[in-house]
Amino acid sequence: MNYFNTLLFGLYPYLAGTVFLIGSLLRFDHGQYTWKTGSSQMLTSKNMRRASNLFHVGIIVIFFGHLVGLLTPHWVYSPFMSAGTKQVIAILIGGIAGVMCLVGGVMLAHRRITNPRVRASSSPMDTFIIVLLVVQVSLGLLTIIPALGHLDGGVMIQLAHWAQSIVFFQGGAATYLEGVGFIYKLHILVGLTIILVFPFTRLVHVWSVPFGYVTRRYQLVRKRG
Repeated sequence: MNYFNTLLFGLYPYLAGTVFLIGSLLRFDHGQYTWKTGSSQMLTSKNMRRASNLFHVGIIVIFFGHLVGLLTPHWVYSPFMSAGTKQVIAILIGGIAGVMCLVGGVMLAHRRITNPRVRASSSPMDTFIIVLLVVQVSLGLLTIIPALGHLDGGVMIQLAHWAQSIVFFQGGAATYLEGVGFIYKLHILVGLTIILVFPFTRLVHVWSVPFGYVTRRYQLVRKRG
């Protein structure tokens, strides 16, 4: 059991991360014509804006919530916030964002699978990744159930120690997850799998977030004559 725990949570994260970085670089270098979102809004826009906004706002909040929550050492916030308080905040914000992302994701997945025009213009990987993201968000919401049973923040600290050990190349990362519930481990594994397949999906457009639009000057567009 310890061997599989080390394999899945000690080695697999580095495999996923390596493929994520090198695969993204190679795709940008050799397949720039595929580096796009592949939007299907022009085919049919029914409920597209609502679903897309719910999904993207939810997933952005979830991403940065995980990033800050898992990679912030306990000693940084312990003087003014207990681990239990942090867990409650994570449940509230993550729960709201998760529901938004799930509703939007289900709408987008249903549209991609059931709409003939959208389905015809989609690749198998397009369908696979949106379904996988919906599964991952669902698992994340399910982790709230056991989390409500122990609001002392102990499990959250274990997960944070694991994430920090992986990111900062510290040994024995997998040992932090030995006593963690199955639903948390499954959520982590699906998340690592999303990172693994990231370079082979339309998710690569995340690398090209147009931050320049925020600071660039306004463009004046006038009609002729």
